[in-house]
Amino acid sequence: MEQGESYSGRETNSIQVVNLSKRYGEGPESTLALGGVSFTVARGEFVTISGPSGSGKSTLLNQIGALDRPTSGQIYIDGMDISRLSSIELAKIRNQKLGFVFQDFNLIQRMSTLENVELPLAIEGIAGKSRRERAMTLLEQFGLASKANQPPSKLSGGQRQRVAVARALANDPSIILADEPTGNLDSQNAKLTMDFLGKLKTDFGKTLVVITHDLHVAATAGRTIMIRDGLIERIVEN
Repeated sequence: MEQGESYSGRETNSIQVVNLSKRYGEGPESTLALGGVSFTVARGEFVTISGPSGSGKSTLLNQIGALDRPTSGQIYIDGMDISRLSSIELAKIRNQKLGFVFQDFNLIQRMSTLENVELPLAIEGIAGKSRRERAMTLLEQFGLASKANQPPSKLSGGQRQRVAVARALANDPSIILADEPTGNLDSQNAKLTMDFLGKLKTDFGKTLVVITHDLHVAATAGRTIMIRDGLIERIVEN
């Protein structure tokens, strides 16, 4: 859906963004990061968001991920308008419906690989034995069972990103959001990471939204939303 286009069928979409604006600061010194963005992402779709540095990509992902509140407009996650939720309700949405993968992995160094994957389950209050079994199953699926007791510092960059993807899946969220997931990886590990992310759609039925500046990464998605100066410049069907 292009900017300004009307919308129906909310129940068939994972994400709906409606006339979303975000302004930082107040008065003449304020900065408009997003200037009225609208689009939808269907359930099970893989979409990338691309554009030059400072275009508003990460701001948009933070809005979709309930990490920041919009200045105006609405964001619907699985039909729920999260722009109207309290901070406590937003935290529940983040932990139950959204999985996050970051460029710098965001793994906790004092925890083992297994404990890092367990973390979202612990926050959700899942009992120790159940969450350990769930985390081990995910590590096995990503070929990392032998690294379960090692700290992230002992893993390669590609292995750490796979741990981050496994952690994003821990609570079985419907949507995975990734911010430059290949940005700190060499080309071989970048390809492996994108292969694993692609499996989240094909094997797990997840909806994927990936921020990237890499055109090769963008080409792996079904659509690429091109952002410039806080506006949708165009939407490319891959």
